[in-house]
Amino acid sequence: MQKISAYILAFNEAEKIADAVSSVLWADEIVVADSGSTDRTAAIAQSLGARVVQLPFDGFGDLRNRAIAECRHEWIFSLDSDERCTAEVRDEIFALLSSPPDHDAYLVPRRNYMMGRWIKGSGWYPNFRQPQLFRKGAMRYDHDPVHEGYELLTERPLGRLQSAIWQLPFRNLEEVVNKMNRYSSLGMRKLSGKRVSMGGALGHGLWAFIKHYVFKHGYRDGWAGFVIALGNFEGTFSRYAQRYEETRAWSAPPTPPLRRPPALTPASMEPATGPAERPAPTSSSPR
Repeated sequence: MQKISAYILAFNEAEKIADAVSSVLWADEIVVADSGSTDRTAAIAQSLGARVVQLPFDGFGDLRNRAIAECRHEWIFSLDSDERCTAEVRDEIFALLSSPPDHDAYLVPRRNYMMGRWIKGSGWYPNFRQPQLFRKGAMRYDHDPVHEGYELLTERPLGRLQSAIWQLPFRNLEEVVNKMNRYSSLGMRKLSGKRVSMGGALGHGLWAFIKHYVFKHGYRDGWAGFVIALGNFEGTFSRYAQRYEETRAWSAPPTPPLRRPPALTPASMEPATGPAERPAPTSSSPR
């Protein structure tokens, strides 16, 4: 069977990286593309046998291309630190590569879990990102900072696996807010050159909420579906509002220097009416 490199993107993922690496121990090589983590991410990955490479972060598209260049084998399996390969996906990959496959790149469905449940609505199932199994050289990513696209470099069409990996996108509700803020700041770059307004930011945010909660059936997932829709509202509104802030270039009003007033002196305390008038002299008539 042809050899497989698995690569994992990571940044300060000490709580997740062990499970991600452990789920691809079947690969012939595991490459963890770290971007200067300040926690134990790199040490944990190395302890499990992964090769850690330090790559600067200049958007996810650029980072993925750099990670692919670090892989040594012909076939590549892409995993993020919040994703887990399953035994079913592993076995399907083995069966696929045991003979010449029909495609050079394959989409892999993802089953997302949040707030203790499998999310079936909100557009989260079946959920695909870029091809996660592909022959090296068959594709490359564009340089979008987030939600990066890709370009196929082969004439063969995309294939699709039947089995699903797991994704655990948020460890807790605090991470929902932090991740949405990070992604909105990165996504703001995509709005470069566009004219936006605060009203437009609100409209885009409301549409993101309605789209995920109503049209993508997020309401079926209870509170988890509501939180997902609310997170999409926050992230979308913030992205457009930050772009509006950038175009306005607001600044604080000027602050003149304030110094201590001159000390009061006795002279300054004299009345302003001038010297007091002397009474007119009185005269007595001689008798």
